[in-house]
Amino acid sequence: MDAKTIEIIYENEEFVVVNKPGGLLAVPGRGVDKQDSVVSRIKPLYPKIIEQPSVHRLDMYTSGLMVLALTARAHRALSIQFEQRQVSKKYIALLDGVIEQECGTIRLSFRLDIDNRPYQIYDPVQGKEGITHWTRLSIENNRTRIEFTPITGRTHQLRLHASHPKGLATPIVGDKLYGTGKEGDQMCLHASLLQFFHPVTKEQICFTSKAPF
Repeated sequence: MDAKTIEIIYENEEFVVVNKPGGLLAVPGRGVDKQDSVVSRIKPLYPKIIEQPSVHRLDMYTSGLMVLALTARAHRALSIQFEQRQVSKKYIALLDGVIEQECGTIRLSFRLDIDNRPYQIYDPVQGKEGITHWTRLSIENNRTRIEFTPITGRTHQLRLHASHPKGLATPIVGDKLYGTGKEGDQMCLHASLLQFFHPVTKEQICFTSKAPF
């Protein structure tokens, strides 16, 4: 497979669902070296696509399901669903340690560390609350496979909720920012389920993707 190829899970005239590889930006960043992204790879495939098709993002090092709008009406309808928390999302993660509990809910308020971007820090006063449900799936060689169900969609929410002492206190394997991952490591966080309403027919549709780890 060509390095610039991106896996398309589903497509129609209104939107496309892709499987984003870890290490690829969701949208182009600033600078020539940050132009390769899901959006820039998708655009040449759909000549009539709108200028800004992204309705949500995944961290660069997170893999998994993303939906992109091809039309303005789809972008508007999907954006509203994300804003109103009508979209269901699940992630699979491998944590660098053993979690004894079977399930739980994490509520932590955090914000950007303006002196250390893009790092997020716990701040119960000025931070905004992030809410995540989680379930332990298995323990594998002193690591724990977790299913995360985020209720809010804050930047680095799952990475912070996994690593912070007030969360699971166990960082995601390969996380360079909040754990012990090194350059080139795969971060073991994968968007495995995405469920939303079709922007035109209003039918509920669900997509799944197996974690690559």
